[in-house]
Amino acid sequence: MRKVAIVGVPLDLGGNRRGVDMGPSAVRVAGITDAIRRLGFDVRDTGDVDVPLPEEAEIGDAKKKYAEDIEDVCQDVCERVVREMKDGRVPITLGGDHSIAMGSIAGVATHFRAESRRIGLIWFDAHGDMNTPESTNTGNVHGMPLAHVLGMGDPLLAGVGGFSPKVHYSNAVLFGVRDLDEREKKLIGDSGVRVFTMKDLDRRGVSTTMEEAIEIASRGTAGIHVSFDMDAIDPSVARGVGTPRKGGLTYRESHLCLEIISDSQKMVGMDLVEVNPILDTRNATAELGVELILSALGKQIY
Repeated sequence: MRKVAIVGVPLDLGGNRRGVDMGPSAVRVAGITDAIRRLGFDVRDTGDVDVPLPEEAEIGDAKKKYAEDIEDVCQDVCERVVREMKDGRVPITLGGDHSIAMGSIAGVATHFRAESRRIGLIWFDAHGDMNTPESTNTGNVHGMPLAHVLGMGDPLLAGVGGFSPKVHYSNAVLFGVRDLDEREKKLIGDSGVRVFTMKDLDRRGVSTTMEEAIEIASRGTAGIHVSFDMDAIDPSVARGVGTPRKGGLTYRESHLCLEIISDSQKMVGMDLVEVNPILDTRNATAELGVELILSALGKQIY
């Protein structure tokens, strides 16, 4: 029987809006565990990683707010993911803000590093998440995780798991982007990461671009980690996110992307992040998140 581990990370230190700390609970209320079991998986919900509250944490450097606490949480996430993968489970990590991906990806990369293998990455997001403490306008770490996964930026954050980078730029894909900071654009261009903007998806088609993304992320790798920020989806469909941007993926486009990833049989881990039930209506965004996880795990229309 195929096995899955659910890891909750109710972290909101990386952003500037409360509510994403309730994301893991919202996704659980939406029925994730039973839904995955109905697909034929052995599911273990490992509970939530302990996280500090903003009022109890030290902001520290204003260019990388709460960096030390975020690094501590991500290290715990990394260790839990490694433990679950040793048991043969695919880790599904629930955020929380997108900074948690520095921990989940570190865990998946650590697992395969022990076999001298590397992983690829497909990062679904309206934003680039490629700022560094030097380029950021806000100091919010949830705008920096992809840069640190690729070995850029702050050594503390880039060093989660004890090594860097976690993913080589030639196997990293940024998908569905439509809002980039000016300095971030240069960092992305210089990095060599493959970017598919919403314009690319509109002109070339979601299916074609998704298949190309999979080819890039799987080239010479043990598999693909999928990091899915719910703001990749248009806010008319996914309202309950912290930083919505118009012009995102439709309901069917988002499902199609994950169905194609499932068909490739290359996914080795997944994040679902930035669900904010405070901004949602009747938990609809969390329910959509559960649907997308099911598509990634193989649920078919027919």
